Amino acid sequence: MISRPFAALILAAGKGTRMKSDLHKVLHAIAGRPMLGHLIAAVDVLGAARKLVVTGAGREQVEAFVAPLGVDVATQEPQLGTAHAVQQGEAALRGFEGDVLILYGDVPLVPAATMRRMLDRLNSDDAPVAVVLGFRPADPLAYGRILARGDGTIDDMIEYKDATSEQRAIDLCNSGLMAVRSDQLWRLLALVGNDNAAGEYYLPDIVRIAHAEGKRSIVIEAEAWEVAGVNSRAELAGVEAEWQQRRRRAAMADGATLIAPETVWFSHDTVVGRDVVIEPDVFFGPKTVIEDGVTIHGFSHIEGATVRAGAEIGPYARLRPGADIGEGAKVGNFVEVKNSLFGKGAKANHLAYVGDATVGAKANIGAGTITCNYDGFLKYRTTIGEGTFIGSNSALVAPVAIGDGAIVAAGSVITRDVEADAMAVARGKQEARAGWAMRFRNAMQAKKAAKK
Repeated sequence: MISRPFAALILAAGKGTRMKSDLHKVLHAIAGRPMLGHLIAAVDVLGAARKLVVTGAGREQVEAFVAPLGVDVATQEPQLGTAHAVQQGEAALRGFEGDVLILYGDVPLVPAATMRRMLDRLNSDDAPVAVVLGFRPADPLAYGRILARGDGTIDDMIEYKDATSEQRAIDLCNSGLMAVRSDQLWRLLALVGNDNAAGEYYLPDIVRIAHAEGKRSIVIEAEAWEVAGVNSRAELAGVEAEWQQRRRRAAMADGATLIAPETVWFSHDTVVGRDVVIEPDVFFGPKTVIEDGVTIHGFSHIEGATVRAGAEIGPYARLRPGADIGEGAKVGNFVEVKNSLFGKGAKANHLAYVGDATVGAKANIGAGTITCNYDGFLKYRTTIGEGTFIGSNSALVAPVAIGDGAIVAAGSVITRDVEADAMAVARGKQEARAGWAMRFRNAMQAKKAAKK
């Protein structure tokens, strides 16, 4: 928690035309979470007193996303620059006394620790008016430049369009992120003009105005990946790749083995325990927990599932939301599990669908078995007892219960409960007609010859 109250003001008014999408730019996902969601989660870690998003085009989508998250909304219309965008938050934050942390909805990976550094520096003994987050990219491109002294004191901030060739040679760039005291922010914004190459109201001008008044602002630096922005699908993919690379390294540092790290894809909230082995081409969707000692074979897709210690998954397994795979259980190749509990040591080794079911400890589900859980209108549950054996190619038509220790013969269609330790057989009687196949072939060959 931050000792002094702060408000997070997130700018998300841009149209995002380069995304070529009907979805608002800041709602495109990184690691299964909208970009805007990453920022809100980070400021929640720090305990923001207020959260405000400034929207513009497509604001209905943004408002619908932030409404359940305790985030206020202001509107910038028309869009006249970053200073103008921040200014739209003044009414919503009227009466707030503290610091304002200015973020951008399309710069999603700023760590909470970096935000904390900005706020801590703002509240240090020398009390700067503002703290600007700078960075040194490999290619400065068209970023605004920061002219600063060795101690971080900012002498000037210049937009690329307005910079001289000498100023463009400076490699310290402005990320756009800033922390400002609320008692200074609104006053300074009111003094910003638009006498520049773009005719816009630039947020960095508040630093220049404060400097002219003899007030000091400070730059602190972040790594380039922390302030990577997203304006196109290609940049979205690049930021996703950066996030995934860092998450893979974190998983391995925490004691998991990734055989081919570059092929494993995590979600923003994936939990992976120690001594987990993850083979190539595994995908984790949101709300997934993998406990210690689990092995996940290649080409498995796991989302909304919990895999208990020592279990084995895949290859080519799919665990859907609500799957809970018990200790030492096995879900093998081409097995799909949805909203089902597997007890300790239970097995479905191959080619099965288990949906809306409870599978008891040490039960064995044969190849080709399905739980028929849906009648086209409603879902029903199947209960498979401990130590049961379900023969291959069986269909369990829910609602149905198979008692502990029971056996279901291969190829059965089970529509009624089976008592414990019984054997259930539900299939047509086999009949063999001697010589029929030969007579059939001879007749058909003669028929075919007659047509020539």
